Amino acid sequence: MKEKIKSANPYLPLWEHVPDGEPRVFEYNGEKRLYVYGSHDTEKTAYCGRDQVVWSAPLTDLTDWTCHGVCYTATNGSILYAPDVVQKGDTFYLYAAENQGGRIVVASSKNPAGPFENPVLTKLGFDPGILVDDDGRVYAYWGFCSCFCAELEDDMATIKEGTLHKHPIGHTFDPWNAENNKFGINSRDAFFEASSPRKICGKYVYVYSKRYTTPVPELGVYEPCNGFLSYKWSDSPLEGYQDGGDISFNGGEILRLPDGTGQQTYRWGNNHGGLVEINGQWYIFYHRQTGTDEFSRQGMIEPIDIALARDGKIYIGDITYVNGEPVSSKPVEMTSSGASVNGIDAHKIISAGYACHISPLHQGYIKAVYEQVEGVSAPIVNIKDGTTVGFRYLQFGTNSPSSVTLSAKADKPMNVRVRLDSWRGRVIAELEINSGEVTAPLTAGIIGKRAVYFEFSGEGEAEFDWFTFD
Repeated sequence: MKEKIKSANPYLPLWEHVPDGEPRVFEYNGEKRLYVYGSHDTEKTAYCGRDQVVWSAPLTDLTDWTCHGVCYTATNGSILYAPDVVQKGDTFYLYAAENQGGRIVVASSKNPAGPFENPVLTKLGFDPGILVDDDGRVYAYWGFCSCFCAELEDDMATIKEGTLHKHPIGHTFDPWNAENNKFGINSRDAFFEASSPRKICGKYVYVYSKRYTTPVPELGVYEPCNGFLSYKWSDSPLEGYQDGGDISFNGGEILRLPDGTGQQTYRWGNNHGGLVEINGQWYIFYHRQTGTDEFSRQGMIEPIDIALARDGKIYIGDITYVNGEPVSSKPVEMTSSGASVNGIDAHKIISAGYACHISPLHQGYIKAVYEQVEGVSAPIVNIKDGTTVGFRYLQFGTNSPSSVTLSAKADKPMNVRVRLDSWRGRVIAELEINSGEVTAPLTAGIIGKRAVYFEFSGEGEAEFDWFTFD
């Protein structure tokens, strides 16, 4: 029996829906692990849920995740939005966003997995992000459409008098507010939500969700869009933030068109996450959407580059260098492989739910699954004529497989072309699907790290469950 892939991108099991993931490395009982704290999409018809869970992984294997269970439930039974967790001394502090982000409390625990108890009400606001500086001083960042930051007292809850800063970075407008021009608009650089502070290379880095209201043609964006995680940086924790750039965009693989514009291959949605360094490699944690709404989101991870230029500017994302000096950056690509930087093992059973390319948009989507079964697959449904499903990247090793097997069904027979390296790449196999598993020989050898695409054609409507190479 072949082994199923248990973790790729998304990094948690496909039945789990933890968006807004803040990654933190903590040491407990002599072991350092990566912990992820986020909201919990369990309501299914609305954002988030009424409890929060903790997952962690050893620093040596970011595909080996353990669930520690529920760490916090709202004091009033309300829905909990995005949290953050930091350590000071021997205590861990969870900043929980009760009342759908309208009531921020700080609870504590001696264990990074919780439970977090004894909540204390704060005056912080929406999407709190916390930074414990090298000297032990603590800073909080929060906001929705406009942002705020302040230093906290030693109790980790009280805003220190005289330190509140309003709007340390540019605003967006609230599209649901009649007074949405109250603060003015900076369309290409505007804060929306998802505050996540870090200190990197001696700089204060403010990661946030940006809302573009002007087109970004190179990424295929032509409507107001807040699918980005972006950053600004400063030499001071509460002021002086300067232009940074975009780190992540959850619109899937961006196809480069002949006219220089881009084309998305995944339905973008809201975004939230943070940065973490593991064994010398930096990663951005973010989330994507499944289903047909924003209520079943999944945590994603991509390796990124970080560099400090001679002029003091910090670059984060996919960086361009000239003569060894960083000169620009852009969002890193959205992949199926995530922390598996060498690619997903192509010889194991791979769920269609790891696709990072489903085009054209709104034709085919990943069906949200909630059944907590080890190895459960998340199928792609509503596949029609012309749908392409892509996976970047698979690892074939040094021994090429000889065949490919799909598990898929269609209401009418459909043809599937398997393409290599790009959505219009060389065809290496053809299959006809109707119901169940089907296998076809490969017409070419494949070794190493490669991208694979499945192109569907025919009059039917299909559901794609999993595939493997033999």
